[in-house]
Amino acid sequence: MRRNPYSKNMTHEIEKLSEICISNGAFDPELYKKYDVKRGLRDLDGKGVLTGLTEISEIRQNKIVNGEVVPCDGQLFYRGINIEDLVNGVNADKRFGFEEVTYLLLFGKLPNKKELAKFNSLLSDYRTLPKNFVKDVIMKAPSDDMMNTLARSVLMLFSYDENANDISIPNVLRQCLRLIAIFPLLSVYGYQAYNFYTGKDSMLLQHPSENLSTAETVLQLLRKDGKYTNLEARVLDMALMLHAEHGGGNNSTFTTHVVTSSGTDTYSAIAAALCSLKGPKHGGANIKVMKMFEDLKANVTDWNDDEQITDYLTKLLHKEAFDKSGLIYGMGHAVYSISDPRSKMFKQFVKELSDEKGLGSEYALYSKVEELAPKVIASEKRIYKGVSANVDFYSGFAYHMLKLPLELYTPIFAIARISGWSAHRLEELINAGKIIRPAYKSIKEEEQYIPLCER
Repeated sequence: MRRNPYSKNMTHEIEKLSEICISNGAFDPELYKKYDVKRGLRDLDGKGVLTGLTEISEIRQNKIVNGEVVPCDGQLFYRGINIEDLVNGVNADKRFGFEEVTYLLLFGKLPNKKELAKFNSLLSDYRTLPKNFVKDVIMKAPSDDMMNTLARSVLMLFSYDENANDISIPNVLRQCLRLIAIFPLLSVYGYQAYNFYTGKDSMLLQHPSENLSTAETVLQLLRKDGKYTNLEARVLDMALMLHAEHGGGNNSTFTTHVVTSSGTDTYSAIAAALCSLKGPKHGGANIKVMKMFEDLKANVTDWNDDEQITDYLTKLLHKEAFDKSGLIYGMGHAVYSISDPRSKMFKQFVKELSDEKGLGSEYALYSKVEELAPKVIASEKRIYKGVSANVDFYSGFAYHMLKLPLELYTPIFAIARISGWSAHRLEELINAGKIIRPAYKSIKEEEQYIPLCER
């Protein structure tokens, strides 16, 4: 008879084995410097190690002045086009832009009206799940983590695809377009199933209406009455545009390249990217921002008092407030220093939505923290580059105003980033590169084998 894996005895055994694992697994971090290892594929100045080439997107955070590298306002380019120009072009027409951005990322050019209409129609046609998929997959064993639900659903789609292992470009493109179209369904249906089985709410699974944008589809599926304002949908659309792609070096996109380079199928590659995005160091930051602000509101009585806010931010850095991590969430980025262009652009839409919702005072609080936090960080820590608000700083507040549940914050990121992952998977396959296999240096000395009876 097998022992209960959750019994006290087995738990104690695991704890003892964990101690052995840690004691024999840890080594001096100074060895990274000794052997010139670029830990995290970044040098000591935070600059990424060049591991590949791409035409899909570019991040600019500095410029050369008199032969020296000087930090500048961050810029983000999709296929050579400044994201700011894309946002302004879409906003000028008061239309939705995520699908246009997706077309640009996948095919390397902006669509004309006819091409965009055909593309939108194609995504609408693909926005349906296989027969019985909801009952047999999504409604069985629901998880309280929607990223796990999403990854499992993507892996299960392999079984419903007659050409799942075919990695020819036409087939992979078909698979990617299908995933781009149905990510809103997989995410929202997974959340509804979780809510139902935990007794939080009744389960309402609505069919998506035809010819809606991705942002509109998310709001329609999530809300019981299926209603939303144009501004609400445009703010969510803007979030999707800004999250769709961010260079080949971010963790989940690099994961897509690594897994794709092995020759595996699309569903496995995208599931791996989802598992990467789930990590709180990557896709879950906006949730932390929201919870941090909840704690701030509970501890700062006057939202207009700079001294009170500064005192709270200082306590965050001293590990005396919120989760005691020593972090001010939403501030700073691995690449940007002076500014994150996505945050600068998104901020104006968040302001507009806060006015519509009557939450101007909350928006003012976010702005005040954005102003004060870099000063507090600079006074408390030695930093090699500037600190500014990143895109996660305002996105959580926007999702809160849209009444999106916390459980869907990171899946919303995935609904956007599947466009970038798809573009990078196709780029990796088109260029038929070698399997990605970086080197690790062994620092363990050779030891003699000791027979079992002598140990």
